[in-house]
Amino acid sequence: MKAHDGMYIGGTWRTAEGPDTIAVVNPADEQVIARVPAGTAADIDAAVRAARAAFPGWAATPPSERAARIAALRDALDARKDEIAETVTAELGAPLPLSRKVHAALPVVVAGSYAELAATYAFEEKLGSSTVLLEPVGVVGAITPWNYPLHQIVAKVAPALAAGCTIVLKPAEDTPLTAQLFAEATEAAGLPAGVFNLVTGLGPVAGQALAEHEGVDLVSFTGSTAVGRRIGATAGAAVKRVALELGGKSANVILPGADLAKAVNVGVANVMSNSGQTCSAWTRMLVDAERYEEAVALAAAAVAKYVPGERVGPVVNAKQRDRVRGYIEQGIAEGARLVAGGPEAPKEEGYYISPTVFADVTPDMAIAREEIFGPVLAILRYEDVDDALRIANDTVYGLAGAVWAADDAEAVAFARRMDTGQVDINGGRFNPLAPFGGYKQSGVGRELGPHGLAEYLQTKSLQF
Repeated sequence: MKAHDGMYIGGTWRTAEGPDTIAVVNPADEQVIARVPAGTAADIDAAVRAARAAFPGWAATPPSERAARIAALRDALDARKDEIAETVTAELGAPLPLSRKVHAALPVVVAGSYAELAATYAFEEKLGSSTVLLEPVGVVGAITPWNYPLHQIVAKVAPALAAGCTIVLKPAEDTPLTAQLFAEATEAAGLPAGVFNLVTGLGPVAGQALAEHEGVDLVSFTGSTAVGRRIGATAGAAVKRVALELGGKSANVILPGADLAKAVNVGVANVMSNSGQTCSAWTRMLVDAERYEEAVALAAAAVAKYVPGERVGPVVNAKQRDRVRGYIEQGIAEGARLVAGGPEAPKEEGYYISPTVFADVTPDMAIAREEIFGPVLAILRYEDVDDALRIANDTVYGLAGAVWAADDAEAVAFARRMDTGQVDINGGRFNPLAPFGGYKQSGVGRELGPHGLAEYLQTKSLQF
């Protein structure tokens, strides 16, 4: 795979300050496919300085012109969607059809939504005798994960650009090649020098330097709750704003009377997609006692279609593979009933996990409480609707979920009582304009649509 040997700072590719590099490994065959520079605090400082220098000009650029540049960025990404898909498949391991449909296509849609929002958003309003101005917060430090490498970049960078902010991006070290393609797309879109900057590197070095830098006004982070806590503490000490999209353990609640076969099949697909590496995945399936065994049988039949190396890819690296296997072994040790999959390696090479389904899971088990981030589904039994709600809300997380019922009104009534940021009703489709983010330890703030744009704005009022 093609890789730059420098950082994208101030509108040019420049040599990194240090000599160290990061190996990019294809998780499907465990082979090194590229190397990128391991950025240092000095690289971060140079990028932040470039972003600060570019901020006044970009903030003063009329929203219509910012919209035009975001539209050009959308077009640049769309023009290279095949290359993007192939790159994501190489460094993340996602099957190529998934890379094309989700990893390459969804960011184009999201970028397009912000091109429209930048042109139409009300950046000022009259409120009695006051004029209220919504202004860009400043320089954004964006730290993105590996599971949806381009989508998470676009979900942060596009609204920041629309707001008038400048950005320094530190992508995940496992998937830096996709970030480099994005930087090339910003060049093609004609963004002014310094508006977007890229530093590849390790989280404890480059990521920490970015979060701590006094020239950064807002840190937008997507990743684990543990790292999110550290970033929140660092930002709090500096009275710096944060947007945190963290972990999840979402419940897929199938109420009595719902279409059981559809709910189970869609639920299994949701968990197995992207090898289970989705923070909002419905990894807990809740079924009433009367139909529980039928649901277990349906889930076992459904997961058999997800063949490792074909319909489901590997997890991202050896550490993640070992972590997921450890949870599967713990589930067996705690007494859950293994109905599909298991900890054994399904292929001789690559970081593959057997798609796994557990039954007889109780709410106190680790596989029901902790985010596994792999293709592992836990099926829990409930006695009545109130019991289902108790189990669904019995988690430190609150990112997403689903409710299936005989009619939408019943599902909505249940969803209103769930402590979570986004709920799909009877198989509702993903909406790129809907706010995405969590309750409790799933994060602070929202991404996507107008609510995502608002994260990058601050408020000023003028009294007359």
